Amino acid sequence: MNIFRDFTARVTSAVELVLAARGTEGADLSRIVVEPPRDAAHGDLATNAAMVLAKPLGLKPRDLAEAIAGRLRDDGAVASVDVAGPGFINIVLTGAYRAEALRALIAAGPAYGTGDIGSSLKVNVEYVSANPTGPMHVGHCRGAVVGDALANLLIAAGYDVTKEYYINDAGGQVDVLARSAFLRYREALGEDVGAIPEGLYPGDYLVPVGVALATEYGAGLLAKSEAEWLPIVRQFAIDAMMAMIQDDLALLNVRHDVFFSERSLAGPDGGKIASTIEDMEKKGFVYRGTLPPPKGQLPDDWEDREQLLFRATDVGDDIDRPLMKSDGSYTYFAGDVAYMKDKFDRGFRRMIYVLGADHGGYVKRLQAVGRAISGGSASIEVLLCQLVKLYRAGEPVRMSKRSGDFVTLRDVVEEVGRDAVRFMMLYRKSDAPLDFDFQKVTEQSKDNPVFYVQYGHARAASILRNAEIELPGRDLSAEKLASSDLTLLDDSGELALLRRLAEFPRIVESAAEASEPHRVAFYLYELAAEFHQQWNRGKDLPQLRFINLEEPELTASRLALVHATKLVLSSGLSILGVSAPEEMR
Repeated sequence: MNIFRDFTARVTSAVELVLAARGTEGADLSRIVVEPPRDAAHGDLATNAAMVLAKPLGLKPRDLAEAIAGRLRDDGAVASVDVAGPGFINIVLTGAYRAEALRALIAAGPAYGTGDIGSSLKVNVEYVSANPTGPMHVGHCRGAVVGDALANLLIAAGYDVTKEYYINDAGGQVDVLARSAFLRYREALGEDVGAIPEGLYPGDYLVPVGVALATEYGAGLLAKSEAEWLPIVRQFAIDAMMAMIQDDLALLNVRHDVFFSERSLAGPDGGKIASTIEDMEKKGFVYRGTLPPPKGQLPDDWEDREQLLFRATDVGDDIDRPLMKSDGSYTYFAGDVAYMKDKFDRGFRRMIYVLGADHGGYVKRLQAVGRAISGGSASIEVLLCQLVKLYRAGEPVRMSKRSGDFVTLRDVVEEVGRDAVRFMMLYRKSDAPLDFDFQKVTEQSKDNPVFYVQYGHARAASILRNAEIELPGRDLSAEKLASSDLTLLDDSGELALLRRLAEFPRIVESAAEASEPHRVAFYLYELAAEFHQQWNRGKDLPQLRFINLEEPELTASRLALVHATKLVLSSGLSILGVSAPEEMR
């Protein structure tokens, strides 16, 4: 049960009655919003109906608000309605309606909060997509978590989601990888290769690749020319790197549905890239022309020449984009165009790219490609993830020996655990810089959000276990608890919890629409804080304890509230890909 959606319908109905009585028709009611009031003291719900409708209708906001409030007072779910300020309408719900909402929450179980706003629309979320040239580093970590949690969030909101990884296996970097692996292969065969030459990958992670090559081919590759061994070693090394990357991601509980090879877009006759360019040319988006020189000092390799160009400026980009290099090969951008066309042909009408902050220049060009390919029918979103700075007790963390020059994802997860990494990577908006302190994320305190939220779930589980011990023979099943007199929940702390629990479906919907999974993390912290606060109040005021042996019916109602809190914390943590422990040690 989504009380905000329910009351949007109720408010809209009240508005329609008011307008019909005034003989006013044709008003746009789509802007009516029902949301939590900024101050909980004002009520359970608030609506802007009068504020958004008054001006188009030529009415005074407060007069319209009073008329709408009068209609709402006839609603059996409404205890009271007040008009505040210039025309905001604040609503207090009846205890019976709150009880109905809590009962519906418990009945829905893990499905509570899931929705249907996605209408099974096919969505592609592409994230990580790191070059297959080494282990995952902490810079990839944030995008991996944001992309994975966003995909989970969209699934919860009713979208048909595919989690995708684009393997950059067609560029010059994979030839460097092959040469680096071949050097380790020679080393594995007993050759002293000395220091790793400049321009090759120096990390120790390629040592086992060299050993595996020696095991597979013996000394046979040494007799081949580079033209012969390069493609063999390149594919072997790419496969090894992708296996390592998938293992690293699995540590974070990140698993993709599709691994798409960039190399697969090319072919003997240009493959998908050539056919896509041909299709775009027919639509008028490809032409031969020249580009203006870049601003500032000209690069040494810049040349003023006629090129094959994508007419990106016709669809929102700042400059037209080259599709072919001077040597006749396709640009990396041409592969991007063909890849998006492939996604569109697979039926995706919402495509989300989760990229590092250094890819800010890709936003307009990807959106331009999307408009050209789909005729404007596809939505292209680009989420940029800012840098993560690592600290230990306030001091910057040193680099990893294994990687050669960066801190690996594996280093971070193995030190603090998957849950801490995932939650903290989501506890700030993705486009804001993030400081990650190893010491702080392992503290057992309110200042450590992941601990605080997980402890909330464990505390709820503990209360329910204690109830089984203290109330032997009582039926404490969720169904039985939900059938108790939930209108007894009228303490201020209990009402605050009920209001917060009712927000969860709205949070899931709004976060999915905005592609902002951090909203779920913030919500869970607020829910846990109110739950801990109510538990602490019970320590000081025994009559507020969740288990009160002298008042069995009230206890059953409060245990229903505990069960609902545990359920929502578990569901929210599941969206974030974080575990919900039954106990914490």
